[in-house]
Formats: sequence, structure tokens, C-alpha cells
Amino acid sequence: MNLGLFEYGLVLMSFIITYFATKILISLLIDSKRVVLDYHKEGKKFVAYPGGPALIIGLISSLVLAFVITNDIRIIAILGVVIISSAIGLVDDFRTLGGRKKPLILVLASLPIILLGTYEPNLNFLFFGSVKLSIIYPLLILISIPVTANTINTIDVLNGVSTGFVIITSIPLLILLVLMGDSNMVLVTLILISVCLAFFVFHRYPSKIFPGDSGTLTIGAMYGAIAIVGGIELIGVFAILPAILNSFFYLASMRDFVEHKNIKVRPTRVLSDGTIEAESNENAPITLVRLIVAGNPSKELPIVNTIFVLSLISAVLATIMGVLTWMI
Repeated sequence: MNLGLFEYGLVLMSFIITYFATKILISLLIDSKRVVLDYHKEGKKFVAYPGGPALIIGLISSLVLAFVITNDIRIIAILGVVIISSAIGLVDDFRTLGGRKKPLILVLASLPIILLGTYEPNLNFLFFGSVKLSIIYPLLILISIPVTANTINTIDVLNGVSTGFVIITSIPLLILLVLMGDSNMVLVTLILISVCLAFFVFHRYPSKIFPGDSGTLTIGAMYGAIAIVGGIELIGVFAILPAILNSFFYLASMRDFVEHKNIKVRPTRVLSDGTIEAESNENAPITLVRLIVAGNPSKELPIVNTIFVLSLISAVLATIMGVLTWMI
């Protein structure tokens, strides 16, 4: 596997475009009073929102050039996933689609992979080998993109978490794709990491901008698309296990797809000094953050770091599992 100067230049370009797009977008959003309350801060701190357009510009422009360089139809499929999921996210940012509609509509974002046939209907299990799922696999794709998109969207509750989480959990994908010698998918994964890293500069604690649904749904959908098209689906799932568990806890406790903004009782409370504690009301949804602070109230940054540590552990285990699967 060998990336040339053009490919590395493209990765750098994706960072630069996203960095300056985010910087400009922050000013535009603040000037137009497109801001939201940063709930987990003491006092009233408002942050620019939504920052998704900066991520979308960085990803789309880079993927178009990546296709020009490689002429790989798989990149067109991933580009299609990004365009459709970002359009859905933008509509949700400005109109709110609702908890039930959003996952259903996101099924549309799965179609480019299926229609272009850019997948292999196989799942590679450690110790058990490859299992061919010719009939079921397309149905799994229809489910997978909404799942990864909503999973990253659901975990986006604290400063820097969604973009930082995707950066960390994309590393196992990158390592496995390098081992497999799939240079084009390595390039696409590096673009995702680079774009998220550029946005993270402004999204990290204390945030200057939030990605909104347009940002989180887009990077979540692209993450899922890389895992599917690259043939490393199970590694991708294992790497984002903390976020999947967060979504599972949330849905199990709410018994429905409910938007964060429509929750009647929030899972945590912010004290006057900025300390975050778990909500004692039994009607509050169970989330990863609520579990982290249960019996151990904490400030926001340590909670963010705890989530990153959990994601790093999951990423390391996913990498080990992936390497063993590749070797065996």
C-alpha cells in the first residue's frame, strides 16, 4: 500500500478547508445570532450552531478530489452517503424531523452503497472465518448507516465528544485498511480523521461551535460507510461500542426515539459551580454520561476525558481483534 504526494496533499487540504470553513462559519453564525445554550456550563454560555456545514464542505470537496485521483467507484458511494446524510441533518437542524422520522429517512443514505454494489456480502469473524450473507447483507446495510449516524448523534452531548470520538474510533479502521493494502479506503479514512480533527480544534472543551445534527449524522454515516465498503464492518462496530451502548441505554429507558431537545427530564443536572450530577428522577433517560457521574459528580472536562478513555480502550480492543482476524 502506497499513498503518493497528491493523496497526502489532499488529506492536508481537507484539514485546511475545514479549519477555515469552521472559523468563518463561527463568525457568520454569531453575527446572525444562530447560537444555542451550552447546557453543561455554569451561567449562560452560548455557542455557535450548527457547525455541520463546515464538516460537510470539507468532506464533500475532499471526496470529489479523491475520486478524481483514484477513479474508485467506492468513493462515489461514500460521497453519496455523505451528501444524503448531510442534507437530512441540515433539514433537522433548521426544522427538526423528530425522533422517529430521522432514522427512517436516514435509510436513504444507505442506498448509494447498495445501488452501486460497492460491498462484499461477507462478515469476517475471529476464529470462525468468513460468512457469506448474500440475501441478508443489503438489509443490514439499510440498517447500519442509520445506526452509526444516530449513534454518533446521540453521544454528542458534551464539548468535543462527537468529533473526538470519531477521530479515535477511526484509527482501528485505518490500521486494518493499511494491513489489507486498500490505499483508496486508507485515503478516505484519513480524510474523515483530518476533517474531524480540524473541526475538533474549535469543538473541543470549551466549545466555540457545536456540529449539530448536520455534522454528527454526516460523520457517523461516513464512518459506517467506510466500515462497510472497506469490508471491516465488525471492527467498526466494536470500535464504537461505547456509543452503541449509550444509544441502547437511552432507547431502552425512553422506550422511543425522542429528540434530546424534547426530553422532559434531563439525565443530568448542572450545579451552580458547573459540577454535573446524575438526575435522581426515575423518568430521566439512562445515558453514558449519567452512568459516569452516578455517585461521582464531576465537571464537564473530566467526563469528556472519561468518554475518550473508554473510546480508546474500545479502539485498542477493536484493533487487536481486527489484526488477529486478518492474520488468521
